[in-house]
Amino acid sequence: MKRLRDAGLLTCVLLVPLAVSAAPPPEVQVDYSADSTMETEGGMTMKSRVYHTVNKDRMEMGGSDGMTSIVRKDKKVVWQLMGDMYMEMPMDASNASGMEGFDIVEQAEVGQETINGIKATKSKIVAVKKDGSGKFGGFFWTTKEGITVKMDMLSKDGDKKMRMTSELTNLKIEKQSPALFEIPAGYTKNDMGAMMGMGSMPNMEELKKNSRQRQSGGKQPRESQAGESLGEQIPDVNKMMKGLFGK
Repeated sequence: MKRLRDAGLLTCVLLVPLAVSAAPPPEVQVDYSADSTMETEGGMTMKSRVYHTVNKDRMEMGGSDGMTSIVRKDKKVVWQLMGDMYMEMPMDASNASGMEGFDIVEQAEVGQETINGIKATKSKIVAVKKDGSGKFGGFFWTTKEGITVKMDMLSKDGDKKMRMTSELTNLKIEKQSPALFEIPAGYTKNDMGAMMGMGSMPNMEELKKNSRQRQSGGKQPRESQAGESLGEQIPDVNKMMKGLFGK
């Protein structure tokens, strides 16, 4: 249940790397793909494959039976694909609008570093939500094209705090297929409002399991894990939040 309650914060955090750069964040104007590794508090690591073209992003998690998120800034929607189903959510400051829902209150260039063989500018950024409900801050490493190749940040949303680091590897700047950013033919749309009922979060794992059972003729395949233990804990997020935000 805790994972479901934290879903909104995690979604926001996941998409920050796609939007943040050292200046008031422009849209990255080049196409690219990369492997992403994200580590969160509590010792969880999440690996994904990311794709970008102008105003469109795709993130694949969990392999063939996992979940794919497609962010369409041009259409102001976010699509979540699971099995042979998809949900459509409006884009707003609470899920996938990146920096549009934030005001930057502190910003400074720290220096130049090389990340996985790629030259990047390291910057410190602190931002608050326009509605005052949350804030984040940390260090970001961006390429000359504005691609965030590494991030170490803290996020606070209400009384929830989260520490997260992420890094891109196998970065390739090249043209991406338009089909990556569309809903595949044959996918069934599920009404999110109906599934959420009286404001509760939909059970993503149950949805994926049901979809896989339909595809396998009712036989339940082996479950895959969304994350794995890192063997060591990320530093105390409360102490780091106090040092960064003063609270």
